[in-house]
Amino acid sequence: MADWYQKTGEEALRHFDVTTDGLSSEQAAERLKKDGENVLAEGKKKTVLQVFLGQFADLLVLILIAAAIVSMFSGNIESTIVIFAVIIMNAILGTAQHVKAEKSLDSLKSLSSPSAKVIRDGQKIEIDSKNVVAGDIIVLEAGDLVVADGRIIRNYSLQVNESSLTGESTNVDKNDETISGETPLADRANMVFSGSLVTYGRALVLVTETGMNTEIGHIASLMNAAKEKKTPLQQSLDKFSGRLAIIIMVICAVVFGLSLWQGKTIIDSLMFAVALAVAAIPEALSSIVTIVQAMGTQKMAKENAVIKDLKAVESLGCVSVICSDKTGTLTQNKMTVQRIYINGESIREEELDIRLESHRRLIYDMVLNNDSSIVDGKGIGDPTEYALIETSRSIGLDENIIRDTLGRVEEVPFDSDRKMMSSKYRLHGVPHILTKGALDSILDRCVSIATKDGVRPITDEDKKIILAQNNRYSEEGLRVLTFAYKESDEALSVETEYNYTFLGLVAMIDPPREESKAAVADAIRAGIKPIMITGDHKITASAIAKQIGIMRDGDMAVTGMELDAMNDEELDRVLEKISVYARVSPENKIRIVEAWQRKGNIVSMTGDGVNDAPALKKADIGVAMGITGTEVSKDAASMILQDDNFATIIKAVANGRNVYRNIRNSILFLLSGNMAAIITVLFTSIMALPVPFEPVHLLFINLLTDSLPALAIGMEKPEDGLLSQKPRDPNKGILTKDFTALMFGQGALIAVVVVVAFYLGLPYGASTAATMAFATLTLARLFHGFNCRSKRSIFSLGLLSNLYSVGAFVLGCLLLALVLFVPALHSLFCVEAMDGMMYAYIALLAFAPTVVIQIIKAISDKVNKTS
Repeated sequence: MADWYQKTGEEALRHFDVTTDGLSSEQAAERLKKDGENVLAEGKKKTVLQVFLGQFADLLVLILIAAAIVSMFSGNIESTIVIFAVIIMNAILGTAQHVKAEKSLDSLKSLSSPSAKVIRDGQKIEIDSKNVVAGDIIVLEAGDLVVADGRIIRNYSLQVNESSLTGESTNVDKNDETISGETPLADRANMVFSGSLVTYGRALVLVTETGMNTEIGHIASLMNAAKEKKTPLQQSLDKFSGRLAIIIMVICAVVFGLSLWQGKTIIDSLMFAVALAVAAIPEALSSIVTIVQAMGTQKMAKENAVIKDLKAVESLGCVSVICSDKTGTLTQNKMTVQRIYINGESIREEELDIRLESHRRLIYDMVLNNDSSIVDGKGIGDPTEYALIETSRSIGLDENIIRDTLGRVEEVPFDSDRKMMSSKYRLHGVPHILTKGALDSILDRCVSIATKDGVRPITDEDKKIILAQNNRYSEEGLRVLTFAYKESDEALSVETEYNYTFLGLVAMIDPPREESKAAVADAIRAGIKPIMITGDHKITASAIAKQIGIMRDGDMAVTGMELDAMNDEELDRVLEKISVYARVSPENKIRIVEAWQRKGNIVSMTGDGVNDAPALKKADIGVAMGITGTEVSKDAASMILQDDNFATIIKAVANGRNVYRNIRNSILFLLSGNMAAIITVLFTSIMALPVPFEPVHLLFINLLTDSLPALAIGMEKPEDGLLSQKPRDPNKGILTKDFTALMFGQGALIAVVVVVAFYLGLPYGASTAATMAFATLTLARLFHGFNCRSKRSIFSLGLLSNLYSVGAFVLGCLLLALVLFVPALHSLFCVEAMDGMMYAYIALLAFAPTVVIQIIKAISDKVNKTS
């Protein structure tokens, strides 16, 4: 790697055969083809074969293999074949799920991959970071993630956080000067490195290294791939499965002992106990939970909500407070200039007259002291800034001609502390410092005012009139920018931003999104408290909040300063009444999140800036803006809104609730079915009856009735009343008393009909009785899949509203029919031929539990409607 920090900017540009106008599209395409994409090589992934073989590294599978070997030596070849077939089929399913999950993860990574602003063909454009090549000129601004290593060519007060490389948490001041001699990485002030964060200022940077050739690429090559963590829900289910396994093993030991006591051989008793264990333990539980969550994330991605980690899906169902930024999320993020206060009067943008000196100076300030641009009708940069560009275009001015004619000399970028931005130009040969920002930051720095009659000293009366006009605009929900200038040849810095001439106010509006009002109403109906947090004035924020329904009678609006004046006890007392926070700092946002979390709430926080990152991390669900959001905020968030729309958050909450509900219903289906098998076996063992199931029966049931209907339940559509329910208590697990009672009750109901079927078959022999019990349990569990779709009855839901569920039932019935009606399969699955009356008994008995459960649900539906 060349020591680029030791070369001058001109030498580096010459090396890459490029100017500050950037590469041509053809050059960039050639270099991308030659050098490859700007991505870090991932750790070596497992091959499909390795994943397949890994499916056998499980205690329960090893027990099953041992059972197959025991079965083979006992001469029961049919059972051995079926056991191995089940093991291999499960391994194939597990491998397919792994491959699908990898593809889903890759697609989600591409959706949330960072972008970069580069100069190509002389124009600033935005491209995917993977398409950045060596020799590109990238534009870095506060909030950007540096996507490649590069030499700074033009520096404008750039500060970068390089903690990802150096471990130093403090920001590093950058420059564009040449460094001589060997210099450690942390002291290369004229370089930026991939993975670091721009926290202040801006710069033009020549890309010198990409991909694995970057400094972070060298580190990546030495790192081992990190293992993915399981979600909290999966961890709790794993614990439950472990406890259940112990209980079932004890039951199996009891059944093994009872079988021996009843005179069964050791091999037969052992085979039955092992098969029962495998059938009773819900092996598919963890994979089904993951698949349902993955399907939920894919659905959300289609609706513009990209979930970065699966645990966010679970948490979404519990969200009870949404702290939302105003601009772009609740509003259209398309600022339009409404009124301009200049020369003591309020005018419309079309009334600007470039022939008037004060108007001309204001237009210069609007266009030149501005980092945005409009390319092919699309605004690039801050919406407030390109609204100013659109105003200049509306009166026939081309900002590109003005900017090309008058090059920027110096600048001090905007930051949230100063609330202003300044830049220096030579206008008509005279150096001018142009400034724009918040009125409360600029007005006290003004010593004069521009009028129709020229410039004169500003008076207290002038300031009162300006403040009154500002308040009138704010009460209308308008955002106000203040413009000022001074003629000065002094070096531009934070210390010299004083002694200005006041030019005027520009009032803009970012109208609420049409869907915001309905989305806020949905949030309130869902028991979610929507809160607006904004950097705008309290009056402006309150006006918008009232329009869309966030601020209602009795609610309060609080500024950051007012919040700072409260201690925690005072804040806790009024917290639930505060709907709007205005003029807030990053520390304020964290404090708001913590206050709600103290009260036991799950908090979602939206943000788009560098300063939002700490609050996004602190919140239970950090939500970054996909369009206007900085890479820092996206990195800190657990969800990214591709359309920057508040309504999308509410859709995501509804999806999160539905995913959790479907997982819960799938678990109910699995566990209640397993409970039916366990109760049946325990009953027959205690009553000293013959064994009700052959090992092959249980393996068949486990494969057939666990996976297909459970996955179909996981694909159930959201119900209408989902958002009318209160948020779920995050501390309340799935296995509540009500859930456990339902699981045992439904399992016992199925077990009763299975035992009846077994008794009906006993007069014809133990083998026929086992066949009837097996067929009844299988069919009853297939019917039970419809019961577990929802708390509501099938009449209320509609049988065909979930075609996956119907498909799983039909496929299950076909497989059962093959086993029962094809003579060649009878010996393989240990079943006996039966007459028509026996099949009728099986069908009626298997359907009976569903009839009982659906009658109870229909009565409940009617009671709920009348109440």
